Amino acid sequence: MEVVASAPGKVLIAGGYLVLERPNAGLVLSTTARFYAVVRPLRDSLPADSWAWAWTDVKVTSPQLSREATYKLSITKSTLQLTSARESTNPFVEQAIQFSVAAAKATIIDKERKDVVDKLLLQGLNITVLGCNDFYSYRKQIEARGLPLTPEVLLSLPPFSSITFNSEVANGTTTGEKCKPEVAKTGLGSSAAMTTSVVAAVLHYLGAVNLSCPGQSSGDNATEQGLDLVHAIAQSAHCIAQGKIGSGFDVSAAVYGSQCYVRFSPEILSSAQATGGTSLPDVVSDIVTQRWDHENKQFSLPPLMTLLLGEPGTGGSSTPSMVGSVKRWQKSDPEKSKDTWSKLAIANSALENQLRILKGLSENHREAYESVVRSCSHLTYGKWTEVATNQDQELIVRSLLAARDASLEIRLHMREMGIAAGVPIEPDSQTQLLDATMNMEGVLLSGVPGAGGFDAVYSVTLGDANNAVANAWSSVGVLPLLVREDCHGVSLEDADPRTREVSAAVSSIQIN
Repeated sequence: MEVVASAPGKVLIAGGYLVLERPNAGLVLSTTARFYAVVRPLRDSLPADSWAWAWTDVKVTSPQLSREATYKLSITKSTLQLTSARESTNPFVEQAIQFSVAAAKATIIDKERKDVVDKLLLQGLNITVLGCNDFYSYRKQIEARGLPLTPEVLLSLPPFSSITFNSEVANGTTTGEKCKPEVAKTGLGSSAAMTTSVVAAVLHYLGAVNLSCPGQSSGDNATEQGLDLVHAIAQSAHCIAQGKIGSGFDVSAAVYGSQCYVRFSPEILSSAQATGGTSLPDVVSDIVTQRWDHENKQFSLPPLMTLLLGEPGTGGSSTPSMVGSVKRWQKSDPEKSKDTWSKLAIANSALENQLRILKGLSENHREAYESVVRSCSHLTYGKWTEVATNQDQELIVRSLLAARDASLEIRLHMREMGIAAGVPIEPDSQTQLLDATMNMEGVLLSGVPGAGGFDAVYSVTLGDANNAVANAWSSVGVLPLLVREDCHGVSLEDADPRTREVSAAVSSIQIN
């Protein structure tokens, strides 16, 4: 028996900082970058006198990081104890396993099904975690090999490539000791996607949820309830692993896909934070019976629009540090910060509304929509009005320009907030790049996703304009990533993705 579940990474195109506080919304797109968790038994059969055992074995492997860890799992308490590890362990995976096992025990009531869970646990859990290359930065490797910063070079990398660590000499030392290695990432929410994939795979493996495969209908009540359980457990595990209760938009996108998101009340996870002497199954029972008050209205980009991400390579940014600075500014200047946040909320809402209008126009006036978008993809925004020859086309162009204006308004107030808070939300180097991008043919939106900083830039282009933008970015040292929007959330996969890649390679060889 083998279960493989995957969960997508995210890009927050509107709602940075505001999404931390209810009832502000964030517009988040899920992506083609996915984390995979493969769960299989450690043993083919039950060990002798297994029913008397209080512990079972868990093995976690991360091939890309050359990491492996083994644990003992308490059958009754659902807690892990590390027995050995090659390299460091991963708290997100550990919490995902513990919370998922506890959730299966808390939610499965039928005795026969409970016996099945215990049997599966006594066979041990063998868990492999894999992340698409898109989550990680390979820029330094590409530059070291003297190769161009193009999507084609990224595409030539083997799937699930080994990940190198960034190591720096510790400040103030002369002994050559190095700081703890850190993986260079692209800001797609790898920890949330990884946590969600592990939670989903373990819950499905133990029979607590019934996930659907891509393309299958998932509208039945049982499937929806299963997704809600995955969401509650993944949010809990992720918050405990990172040591704070965040907004949760990244986990929500990993579970439900692209959406307009309003965060849950932090009090929902108060029991998870203060475990104390409370057993994990009791904590999880409390969590799953809470009324989760988040909102996740379904959303996706309209047809013929492409999400493009670029890695500037100007150094990373610390999101927690930037968020802390913005919060201090809010306290020091409540009147000004409230005014800025109000303007941002209006602009964020306007962008969402215009994109929804465009999606409706694409459905109700398909031919006019496709004609306008394809024509505009070859023109700069100042000439878009020239393509409209009837009322339907005028509505479409008007909405395209309104979406663009809303995006510029968001950037304006985000820059103001950054200056006031003393943090580079949209640094000058990004501003120059984004302004140049917005003036290119067929570019609808461009900005810094999430909390901003130096990590990445995004653009939404019309028709096939993304190729020209990618080429322009490459020419100025920005690495265009392969990731695109995929509006689907967590899903069950039919096989280990490495097996699928090998099969595809073999088929390609046979064809050629």
